[in-house]
Amino acid sequence: MSDSLSEELLVTPLHALHIEMGGKMVPFAGYDMPVQYSLGVRKEHLHCRDAAGLFDVSHMGQVRLFGENAAEGLEALVPVDIMDLPVGKQRYAFFTNEQGGINDDLMVGNLGDFLLVVVNAACKQQDIAHLRANLPSDVRLEVIEDRALLALQGPQAVEVLAKINPAVNNMRFMDAMKIQLAGVECYVSRSGYTGEDGFEISVPAAQAEALARELLAFAEVEWIGLGARDSLRLEAGLCLYGHDLDETTTPVEASLLWGISKARRAEGSRPGGFPGADIILEQIKSKNITRKRVGLLGTSKAPVREGCELFDAADNKIGIVTSGTFGPSKGMPVAMAYVDVNCSQIGSEVFAEVRAKKLPMTVVKMPFVEANYFRG
Repeated sequence: MSDSLSEELLVTPLHALHIEMGGKMVPFAGYDMPVQYSLGVRKEHLHCRDAAGLFDVSHMGQVRLFGENAAEGLEALVPVDIMDLPVGKQRYAFFTNEQGGINDDLMVGNLGDFLLVVVNAACKQQDIAHLRANLPSDVRLEVIEDRALLALQGPQAVEVLAKINPAVNNMRFMDAMKIQLAGVECYVSRSGYTGEDGFEISVPAAQAEALARELLAFAEVEWIGLGARDSLRLEAGLCLYGHDLDETTTPVEASLLWGISKARRAEGSRPGGFPGADIILEQIKSKNITRKRVGLLGTSKAPVREGCELFDAADNKIGIVTSGTFGPSKGMPVAMAYVDVNCSQIGSEVFAEVRAKKLPMTVVKMPFVEANYFRG
């Protein structure tokens, strides 16, 4: 067991394996989790971009929803088309509140006889309570306590997983299905949070270590910790809840219009009907927002971290960084920030205050590194 483990911290079914493999354990979202392994964050990051990385994301919440009204009930809580989500497909969604803010972001997969909902670790108790309080009474909610969650990411992920079950070769980005891996039924989606091709695998907890060891036996696969997971998702322009998204930020401010289904917009077949719909739909129509999430690219080698204040050329404060690091694949500082909408145009120059110095950064289109999702 890790010296850092306290009575308050939970552990995933793979905790002992992380210790065995030399994982540096830190508290994260109430769990004792590996932030890095012997390769170190930078090499783990680059390995995932070049080959295949294995992540333990079992701290996230997994929920099954059963019943003929499950899709309709969930759709009432998100600005996403769930009722027409085909069997074998998955969608990104977010819970909104009455003020139009985002209470959490999540993934929803249609596995045929149930919907699989995966929520963030730090929000899972409130999300489960939210679902219980608001879903129709005939929808059965089952919190999955007996499964781990693995993410296999990178350009060689499909080659590796296909050696265990060739059926994954036929999956495309955001497909989700039940398949056998290492002799057990797993819920597998061709998705992830790195910008790379890959898979997320929900596996029975009792068989999680055996599957992890089988994957790690391939030369292409290395364990990847939370540190590289964060830099990978940032280069991919993907938000981290509690940093780039929160309950005071609307999807329009967060530049997540792509996450609001056409069917749920004002001109759609099922407009509105979700918490905060009037506010969000009005923002889409009027474009009347004062701040916007943007990508920033630095020119020096100094990383610009979360919390750094941003200024315009006249030294007016115009925003704040919500995620930032030195991008190992990009080779320069990358950041996401909320800035005054008048400073959000691509090509705008802003200045980040780092140790009393104003470092120039440029507003750029995200992702910072081209996505490699497999769409077939």
